[in-house]
Amino acid sequence: MKVAIHGKDLNRKEVDFVRQVLDLLTRHNVRLYLSEAFGKSISRYKLPNVRWQPYRAGKKLPAFDLFLSLGGDGTLLETITHIGPAEIPVMGINTGRLGFLATIGKEETEWAVEAVLKGNYQTDQRTLLQVSGEAKVFGRLNFALNDFTLMKKGSSSMITVNTYIDGEFLNAYWADGLIVATPTGSTGYSLSCGGPLVFPHSGNFVITPVSPHNLTARPIVVSDSARITVQAEGRTNTFLVTLDSRFTEISRHARLTITRAPFRAHLVQLEGQHYFKTLRQKLNWGLDIRN
Repeated sequence: MKVAIHGKDLNRKEVDFVRQVLDLLTRHNVRLYLSEAFGKSISRYKLPNVRWQPYRAGKKLPAFDLFLSLGGDGTLLETITHIGPAEIPVMGINTGRLGFLATIGKEETEWAVEAVLKGNYQTDQRTLLQVSGEAKVFGRLNFALNDFTLMKKGSSSMITVNTYIDGEFLNAYWADGLIVATPTGSTGYSLSCGGPLVFPHSGNFVITPVSPHNLTARPIVVSDSARITVQAEGRTNTFLVTLDSRFTEISRHARLTITRAPFRAHLVQLEGQHYFKTLRQKLNWGLDIRN
């Protein structure tokens, strides 16, 4: 079995845990492949009896059976960019904080890894969005699991984001910016800006303005089969666009179109895991200091 691993930059506090994960996989005769960045991070520490090969993000991947993401949700989002259209199952082991996507805790790691190696898992297929337009922003990494944003730069004044759905004018949002989120991303930036929680398999995108000047400008849910086109106007000549944690600048004349990507992210789901359970745990639903 071929398992690829990507992780956040390793610090001394995490060395013992990472060693345990690698030793566990080695005992099961797994062929290990580490991302170049994670491999360099690990090489600073001596990990005896662990053999691995590097893989290079952006190049054609070997036929991996599984990806492991060691870190928080940000690390898992980076891992998705390594997988791209290959649709290899990915399991997130949470060494970060919140963990909406990386849901396996450290204390569950051995159980989770052994379950996956035995094939005792399902995959939760999540929609991704992709961006296209005259400006070839983000190159081949023009997709995102969580969200796309178009924002003002720094402390500049508000911008106007002209927004169209399937060519039909929706609104000119006078705001700090605009978010287009997938159902997976509805628990992220969109949620903090007043957007709704959306069930992962509902087939929707959420359009959420960021700090709109007009308080009647509310989030709207549209079909993920829609073509969402945005163009910004403002006092500056450039604006900031992001896809998950990646960002770049575009000119005021650029028109970008957001659509559903032709491939999906396959998140490992083990027995006893469910989206509703994650919501209850991470958002502390049902907890009350009076009880």
